[in-house]
Amino acid sequence: MISKNTIEKVFDTARVEEVIGDFVQLKKSGANFKGLSPFTDERSPSFMVSPVKQIWKDFSSGKGGNVVSFVMEHEHLTYPEAIKYLAKKYGIEIEETEQSSEEKQKASERESLFLVSEFARDYFQQQLLETSTGKAIGLSYFKERGFTDETIKKFELGYAQDEWENFTKAALQKTYQLSFLEKTGLSIVKQDKKFDRFKGRVMFPIHSISGRVLGFGGRILKTDKKAAKYLNSPESEIYNKSKILYGLYYAKQSIAKEDNCYLVEGYTDVIQMAQKGIENVVSSSGTALTPDQIRLINRLTKNITVLFDGDDAGLRASLRGIDLILEQGMNVKVCTFPQGEDPDSFARANNPIEIKAYLEENAQDFIQFKASLLVAEAKNDPVKKAELTRDMVVSIAKIPNPIQQEIYIKECSSIMQVSEEVLFSSLAQINAKNQRDSNQQKKRNQKAFEIHKKEDASTNEFPKVNPKEVLEQKIISLLVKHGHEDSLFLDVEIDLNEEHEIVLNEIKIEAKVYEKIFKDLQDDETDFSNPVFKSLKEKLEVELASAGKIEPKGFIQQLSPEEAEVVTNILMEDEKYKLHRWEDMNIIVTDKTKLDPAEVVQSILNLRRLLIHEKVDSYTTNLKDGKVENVQELLKEIMEYKKLEVIIAKRLSRVT
Repeated sequence: MISKNTIEKVFDTARVEEVIGDFVQLKKSGANFKGLSPFTDERSPSFMVSPVKQIWKDFSSGKGGNVVSFVMEHEHLTYPEAIKYLAKKYGIEIEETEQSSEEKQKASERESLFLVSEFARDYFQQQLLETSTGKAIGLSYFKERGFTDETIKKFELGYAQDEWENFTKAALQKTYQLSFLEKTGLSIVKQDKKFDRFKGRVMFPIHSISGRVLGFGGRILKTDKKAAKYLNSPESEIYNKSKILYGLYYAKQSIAKEDNCYLVEGYTDVIQMAQKGIENVVSSSGTALTPDQIRLINRLTKNITVLFDGDDAGLRASLRGIDLILEQGMNVKVCTFPQGEDPDSFARANNPIEIKAYLEENAQDFIQFKASLLVAEAKNDPVKKAELTRDMVVSIAKIPNPIQQEIYIKECSSIMQVSEEVLFSSLAQINAKNQRDSNQQKKRNQKAFEIHKKEDASTNEFPKVNPKEVLEQKIISLLVKHGHEDSLFLDVEIDLNEEHEIVLNEIKIEAKVYEKIFKDLQDDETDFSNPVFKSLKEKLEVELASAGKIEPKGFIQQLSPEEAEVVTNILMEDEKYKLHRWEDMNIIVTDKTKLDPAEVVQSILNLRRLLIHEKVDSYTTNLKDGKVENVQELLKEIMEYKKLEVIIAKRLSRVT
């Protein structure tokens, strides 16, 4: 268990904007920050971070909370894991009792996979640095590549002995379960045999964006035509290669700072460039670039520079990756190295100043690069040139921004010596076809949805709004936002005139909002039905009575994840209007930051009326079912409740 003292230190030290800034490119927006949602595929920012309140809200997915909840949500970590992550980031020593072997076995399967992977990282590092064969073979290889001791330790490089069971035996001796070794792909199990997947290879741990070990890449060192040069961990619950970029954990801050990301092909390209001070470099690890990988970069920067080897082979195929980047609305540049060079070899042969200068001088806009490549391919063949020109227009059509499309069409016209009118006509045809294809896909999706609706009748039923819960949430909102404020409430009280008729007299009450709400609820013996709202009401009552005010950072820390999400939604509710700049579109939004005393009174009265209505319905049902002994007494009680309901309706009409 992590001590309460450690948790408090983490909450006191961690800054939500700093932590989220490691994963999302944030831009200042008034007192807050905004950025693209890390949980959905979007092109317009709907993600808000409040440094003052130390909370965040994602309006596209509905998620929100504090710094710990973000790490839990984004990295799929448990509460203790998120605390440990933040403690490590801020250099806070964790006070806890060490886990026993039994506790390790009781951990969740996902956490067990992480633990096995982290043990493997440490084991391979130890084999590289502390064994004679590791030093002679693995370390020598890294040294030949020009990696320093500091670089080897930073990237946690390792070595797997050229033995069949060394790692598997060591892991089992440390009480790690064979099933988890198999699920991570570190060990291969066939019938009664078990052996190491990565034998005889230097090891490259692959990290999540928060630094957890997800899997490995291993390079074989001996010449073996039957064995793959590079071998990656198989897909697992924690490792999905299409959603991971090698080196992103080390590069994320530099990418955000430089507002650019260099994309390379291999592990050593990333490491060598980083060693020479070019730290904003990531790799797709030899696999074809995927939309998920591009979106990871898109959260940190809009700019990607793709670095290609000097070898022409495979360049044409790589252009598909550029089109994928364009589809995400990102800016793409391309830089190729001299013939026979790649990022690794070029970085080794040059100093940091020379490397940076080369990248700046030789990075071309994607349209220039593609044009030069295709023109060389077409040579003097007019038919081929026409085909390749259309190929360029297809790429331009991938760009979602019409202004950028127009600029690139003009540039393409100049390069290819084809009139703008012809190119715009071709672009319009492609856009029209894309729109038709999109519409057809939507129709297919809609048809599939309709079929699914028929198969599952339950999908025809929309979730009903519970008016009581709506009012309960409204009261919680008033307490969170305005509970500490003093106000003058215009209320009415019930009285009898000389004819013993019920009359309503207006009265004025000066009180704090929370005092007014809790007194009225107590007078009516009214309680909340939603368990989350009920718990929140009780915690708000204690906090407001003792502290006099709700301080978001400290208060949210005390709440359950469900309660924290409710409070975060309330506190960030008004930010969505600023986010989408409704005022710029002449849409006037009511200022909800100011207290309306009538709203307090109306909310309480409406809740009372609902509860009375439910009571009357319950009594009426019992009468119909014949479950009542004294019918006359119950009828009298129903009439009294109905009178009270009428009175409350009158009171509501008087409260403005």
